[in-house]
Amino acid sequence: MKLYVKNMACLSCKVFVKDALLELDIHSVKVELGEIDTKEDITEEEKLQLNKKIKKVGLEILENKQGILIEKIRKVIVDYVYHSEEKENINFSDLLSQKLNYSYSYLANFFSEVQATTIEQYVIALKIERIKELIIFGEDTLTEIADKLHYSSVAHLSAQFKKITGLTPSHFKELKKKRRIAIQDI
Repeated sequence: MKLYVKNMACLSCKVFVKDALLELDIHSVKVELGEIDTKEDITEEEKLQLNKKIKKVGLEILENKQGILIEKIRKVIVDYVYHSEEKENINFSDLLSQKLNYSYSYLANFFSEVQATTIEQYVIALKIERIKELIIFGEDTLTEIADKLHYSSVAHLSAQFKKITGLTPSHFKELKKKRRIAIQDI
């Protein structure tokens, strides 16, 4: 049985969900960002118990098709931003359309209606948080970060970073005080 989970966007979310499934003696085949595959169908009572457990950390089982499609869009975006260095250079709108089998214009309009933000703004916000994370870890140069996140140049990355945060990446690196925003809060 496949379940979709709202706001499941990081490895710690996956670990929490796996632990909740174990506690409830629900056997999973796999737990991915935004999705759970169980070996057998689960009862409504088990689903309610699981939902109650995962709500404690801001996650939620989705029941309606709108919510499921939004989470699928988010999952593709998170995967693109956090694992983009592993992807070939492909236009993001084409990637999203390929992964979800809908036209990009349909997905963009749907996302905007439901989320009150555009896919582009969401991608930018997520990229900025990823940049903050990479700057704080200090393992990559700005050139490497720009390349990983498919920016055309460091100047483009810097301009977008400053527009969103009000700081240059260099100034942010000096401060290291500005807190990151959790993915589910974007």
